[in-house]
Amino acid sequence: MKVIICGAGQVGWQIARHLSGERNDVTVVDNNPDLVRRATDTLDVQGIAGFASYPDVLDRAGARDAEMIIAATHSDEVNMVTCQVAHSIFSIPRKIARLRAQSYLDAIYSDLYRRDHLPIDVVISPEREVADAALQRLGAPSAFDTETFLDERARLFGLTIEEDCAVVNTPLRQLTDLFSTLRAVVVGVRRDGTLFAPEPEDQIFIGDSVYVMVHRDDVTRTLEVFGKSQRKQERVVLIGGGNVGLMVARALEERTDRIRAKVIEKDRRAAERAAEELEKTIVLYGDGLDTSLLSEANIDRADAVLCVTDDDKTNMLAAVRAKAEGCPMAIALINDPTLTAMMEPLGIDAYINPRATTVSSILRHIRHGRVRAVYSIGDAEAEVIEAEVLSTSPIAGSRIRDIDFPEGVLVAALRKGDDVVKLRGSTRVEEGDQIVIFALSKDVPAVETLLQVSIDFF
Repeated sequence: MKVIICGAGQVGWQIARHLSGERNDVTVVDNNPDLVRRATDTLDVQGIAGFASYPDVLDRAGARDAEMIIAATHSDEVNMVTCQVAHSIFSIPRKIARLRAQSYLDAIYSDLYRRDHLPIDVVISPEREVADAALQRLGAPSAFDTETFLDERARLFGLTIEEDCAVVNTPLRQLTDLFSTLRAVVVGVRRDGTLFAPEPEDQIFIGDSVYVMVHRDDVTRTLEVFGKSQRKQERVVLIGGGNVGLMVARALEERTDRIRAKVIEKDRRAAERAAEELEKTIVLYGDGLDTSLLSEANIDRADAVLCVTDDDKTNMLAAVRAKAEGCPMAIALINDPTLTAMMEPLGIDAYINPRATTVSSILRHIRHGRVRAVYSIGDAEAEVIEAEVLSTSPIAGSRIRDIDFPEGVLVAALRKGDDVVKLRGSTRVEEGDQIVIFALSKDVPAVETLLQVSIDFF
């Protein structure tokens, strides 16, 4: 498949890495020659230096026979014009654009929008993706990462193993004997900085970070097994009242079990805008690093603080200060993935990586065949893929124990009809089932072969 990726920044580079690794014909376009050179030097892709919206640049990139274009530059306007040119001049059938400005998003998502006016098949909003991820984190305060699958019938949790975990030093194989009815599977373990798919004889040690797929009815019990509790969130302080903070605050106001939120914003215009648009949320104008302002926001009585300014270091420092002032849970928005190693030493409970959320969202829309969802873990180290089992798939009709999965692949969940079943080696995977698979990045192409989803992207 021939794909053009416009924008060779962090998101564009990651998408190019995924697609080129799956043997697609990928061309990267960026007006920064250094970014193009980085992509061509490190990935099996072609590169064109130039403005992505220029027809002659797209022509040199191979737009005349391209099947998909992904516009992920830093400019909304360039991304929109690129999709228009791709449609009007080159008739590229699939067009995806990343848009940030709320004004554009409001227009595009309104009833007034018509595809013929702005031919974009899929719009990705980083702010919306980050806001959704933030709400997920708030809904799972004992986890550093979380995502839902199988129409919210199953949840993935990232948990840090501490001394009060009941299954420390226990081989994973024995979990089935100890908790025979528990529908939970440990699919990934990060130890000493390395993520791997565990074998049945592997043990969990204090300090490990584990990824566990859990049936929604077994969430509370599973968290207890791993030494975690479901703390109810009633009061939240948001540091940062920009687009992300505003989206989160609005969502919290609309919940039936409404969470009381306070927003701290140091930009006067942004603070005034937040105060005008929010009806039940208190907005405080000032610096989120100011201890007196944190005290005014009753940070010591808050259940969580969510730091979502546009500066990584501010978010980290604000999270640390809020914890020092008595807040039990801190979540920080971190753009620079090299800073994530500092989260645990600083005592920050969870972080949100906008690049990872955006990459995951784009991957959901470009995967082949019957793939329903894709979630990227860590710095694109692994993926959790949800797909429908086709009749042509090599795994259809096979028992799980008989499927020749690569070493870095595990079945995380299986849905038959409306039921998410407990996984056993004897469980048979059948046509029409919905399967969730954990796969290290290097093994994703093999998983797609097993799922028979490499024929078409859309």
